[in-house]
Amino acid sequence: MGGTGTLRLTRRQCGRNVLLAAVGAAVPAWIEAARSDGDEGQGVNGPDSLRAHAALRGLRYGAAVIPELLDVEGVAAGNTTDAYTQLVQGQANILVAENAMKWGALRPAAETFEFGQADRLMHFAALTGDAVRGHNLCWHEALPAWFKTTATKDNARKLLVDHIQTVAGRYRGQMHSWDVVNEAVNPKDGRADGLRNSPWLELVGPDYIEVAFQSAAAADPSAKLTYNEYDIELDTPEQIEKRGQVMLLLRRLKARGIPIHAVGVQSHLKADGPQPGAGLVDFVRQAAKMGLEVYVTEMDVNTHSLEGGPEAQDVAVARVYRDYLGMMLAEANVPVALTWGITSARSWLNESKQPWARRGDGSRQRPLPFDDELRATPAFFAIRNAVDGARAPAIPPGAAPVTDPSGLYKPFPVQGSPTTQPATAPAQPAVPPPPPFSTHPAIPAAPPAQPPPPSR
Repeated sequence: MGGTGTLRLTRRQCGRNVLLAAVGAAVPAWIEAARSDGDEGQGVNGPDSLRAHAALRGLRYGAAVIPELLDVEGVAAGNTTDAYTQLVQGQANILVAENAMKWGALRPAAETFEFGQADRLMHFAALTGDAVRGHNLCWHEALPAWFKTTATKDNARKLLVDHIQTVAGRYRGQMHSWDVVNEAVNPKDGRADGLRNSPWLELVGPDYIEVAFQSAAAADPSAKLTYNEYDIELDTPEQIEKRGQVMLLLRRLKARGIPIHAVGVQSHLKADGPQPGAGLVDFVRQAAKMGLEVYVTEMDVNTHSLEGGPEAQDVAVARVYRDYLGMMLAEANVPVALTWGITSARSWLNESKQPWARRGDGSRQRPLPFDDELRATPAFFAIRNAVDGARAPAIPPGAAPVTDPSGLYKPFPVQGSPTTQPATAPAQPAVPPPPPFSTHPAIPAAPPAQPPPPSR
């Protein structure tokens, strides 16, 4: 309000009003909220934050972060003024390192480890009471340069086991979950078992997945061990086939008694084109029957081919968040949702030079709940509404008993897959069963933090 009581709108607000009028008269409540509050940074912090709303529902909302950007020292001293740090601290109750826990970041040489940035994230999480997901222990990408000339069929198995025991063992008892194996399925490679022709498959064999999970269980028995995958969300022919191969992989692992507790659905979605639906819901429910949780692990919404300016992006992106998270969080075994980044200022979609990430008009994408200036976008309100509408994530005792997997999924031969008993990782202690769905550690309230400034 101005001194005369006249409502003053910024040019950006006026433009948004015009756009929304063109989209339709029935503007959703969460868009109205973004239009009235988001520009001034009000109504999104403290009890209105994603962190607070998720905690009330027994859920976890979080984001991929860049540890080196976090003002850990300021948080420890209680006087941080860094806007990015305040945003992460105030909005998320579970974190994952965008790159700091991948092989390439941790292994500067075959004989050495570098834990500086990974430790920094763990220290930050300990100060703020956030849970942490580890990403990742085994992937065909982000391998260090030395791997290609050093890893052989004779030593690759030991390299994998030693890496997992060292990394997961370092953070034993501190992790919510680990992405143990990432993106191991690719039907286009033509294998009957659907596995990707990766360096690990070539050097270790198809049982590398089992070796990785067994090693992770031995190194950190309390972490929920997760298989993480992309392009399984849609009901297109390609993604239906891939989703089916992922389900077969999960069934093989369960049938062979491999310790696995969750499956991660990355959820890199597009603002235009087909959207996820019944096929993914059925996948989530089939996972529940196997006693598996499902995590939304890397969500963002790509607008590279969407026409229109920032406001058009905001409306389309928010709609995807609303529909997708509303669908996923309604399932009782989906207790966690993370976005791949929290602000478009640091989104990989804006840093990539690939054609699938660059907008034709040269403008920046707006794929996340906060924009380049750390202001809440309509996606923020869409996420919050989806969280508020979610069912409680706990499966009541007796409602969906977990059947003995040896009876539910009989072992069956698949060409190219192991036919012997699972390999045993060295020095495995007894592994306790994973926590039941109803077990959710108390989530501390967000520490007091100043609202992010309107610009960086």
